Amino acid sequence: MATNLRSSARAGAARAAKPAPTVAPLPRRERGSAAPAAGRPRAGERSLSIFLNGSYVTDRDKAVVPLYEHGLLYGDGVFEGIRAYNGRIFRMQDHMDRLYHSAKSIMLEIPHTKAELSEILLETVRRTGLDDAYIRLVVTRGAGDLGIDPRKCPEPAVYIIAGAIALYPEENYRKGLRCTIASTRRNRPDCLNPQVKTLNYLNNILAKIEAIQSNVDEAIMLNEAGYVAEGAADNIWVVQGGELLTPPTHVGILEGITRKVIMELCSQNAIPWREKNMVVHDLMKADEVFLCGTGAELIPVVEIDGRVVGDPESGHAGRPGPVFARMLALFRERVRWDGVPFK
Repeated sequence: MATNLRSSARAGAARAAKPAPTVAPLPRRERGSAAPAAGRPRAGERSLSIFLNGSYVTDRDKAVVPLYEHGLLYGDGVFEGIRAYNGRIFRMQDHMDRLYHSAKSIMLEIPHTKAELSEILLETVRRTGLDDAYIRLVVTRGAGDLGIDPRKCPEPAVYIIAGAIALYPEENYRKGLRCTIASTRRNRPDCLNPQVKTLNYLNNILAKIEAIQSNVDEAIMLNEAGYVAEGAADNIWVVQGGELLTPPTHVGILEGITRKVIMELCSQNAIPWREKNMVVHDLMKADEVFLCGTGAELIPVVEIDGRVVGDPESGHAGRPGPVFARMLALFRERVRWDGVPFK
């Protein structure tokens, strides 16, 4: 078997799930709230920095990709969401490792070494002038032609966006999220493995649409066997009797970087935790539930399908609990100093 798609192309030249629920149209922008005029900075854009496959730009309207880009046409590519705190990129090596593992899985050759791409990433964030930032690192198959054949894309492309982010309103961190159990099931690992962080997020988007249609904040996804998998865009943790529980990767979840950090923090602070197969009933009887991810960080869940999370006699049912509060404090302390400096 050829080691990569390019060598396969050269050799070839030498020789010659469950249906998604029907939903109503999503809400549109209200009248009177028109999109910003072309070239005008949007909210938070003054500190925007973009690496556009070889050049740096600061105007998102000028950050355009080719129409025949296979990342656009077919979702053919991989990405990472990364955070910078206090002038440092948090867990940069972990994100780089996962990016290259994902690319290898789909036979996508990243056109830079890890050291080269890391320096490009650092420079992109440096140009924002921010101490705290969110970074989206994207590697696509590149521009090609119509048709899914990846050999038609001669050169992969790299895009990096660095700027500010607020995934949820601050109020959600104080009061918690209301969630629904999505009918859309998580991709089966033997079909499209969720551990490979590709540009194809339609499975997650369908679950998010269910949350929107249900007028709640977020969706929790199950796998095809009915086991709890993860949120639409975040890993999930359950607290029972002081012990932290999270689904194992084999049920079909992303092996999250923030999830890994929580495991480390628990082990370092004598907080019991383990991976466990869980069903919906485990969520209903949980003392606490929270989600975690690079964009969301740690955020509590206080209601699931109309049921309040937590024991009414605990004093914190329907509110963020003490275990979540402790984990959030430990996490925020860690990100203050852990990372690769870019200033």
